[in-house]
Amino acid sequence: MRKIIAFICCVFLLLSCSSSNLVSENNTHSEITDSSEMDDDNNQDDSNENSTDLKILSLGDSYTIGESVCLSCRFPVQLKDSLVNNLNSTISVDIIAQTGWTTTKLFDAIVEENPPLYHDLVTLLIGVNNQFQGKPFSLYEQEFPLLVNQAIALGQNDKNNVIVISIPDYAFTPYGQNNGNAEITSSEIDAYNTFAENYCTENDITFVYITDITRQGLIDTDLVASDNLHPSELAYTRFVERLLPVAIEKIE
Repeated sequence: MRKIIAFICCVFLLLSCSSSNLVSENNTHSEITDSSEMDDDNNQDDSNENSTDLKILSLGDSYTIGESVCLSCRFPVQLKDSLVNNLNSTISVDIIAQTGWTTTKLFDAIVEENPPLYHDLVTLLIGVNNQFQGKPFSLYEQEFPLLVNQAIALGQNDKNNVIVISIPDYAFTPYGQNNGNAEITSSEIDAYNTFAENYCTENDITFVYITDITRQGLIDTDLVASDNLHPSELAYTRFVERLLPVAIEKIE
């Protein structure tokens, strides 16, 4: 009941304007702006007449804030850069994420920050810390739909502006192999992803599956960051290869 009340309050506000943490904490919020380059002054003037300002918001945890990779290496920034290269647009990306965040923590952070509603694209990747911290699966079943609805509200109240991304599988990392039972980890992450995908399918919300990329981490060690746990820049690049055509279609 507390979460439902909190969600109602969140929507109202929006419409009116650690070992237990899967390693360490990182910065919570960042914004990066970029624009496509012009060949000369004349081209710049002509292009600016047709350019469009686009705003992306990425919600999540360590996989969104980019634990153990550079700021430009994380997938939201790589996605922005790829969009700049494909579209005649000025693009900003805003990130609300922190290493260790569960669905509860992300929900509360969005309520606290009360971001604006004008985003052209919103990505949501959340749930690994619910699994890692041993939270009841029923909590994810309750809070994931609330977070999707928050994402929709922040995407101009249009579900077509939302992309939900599957949870990576950290069992296929050195850390995952040496901590806990890797088979159980993968099985539980499958359960989280199945619930999320089914919910998205039932509600006509875009779901992009990237988990299989991270399951190559023991074969292709370049997919794992230096902390032996999180995705590397290369892994995020492969995420973006799947996200980019979907994002372009939504924006165009």
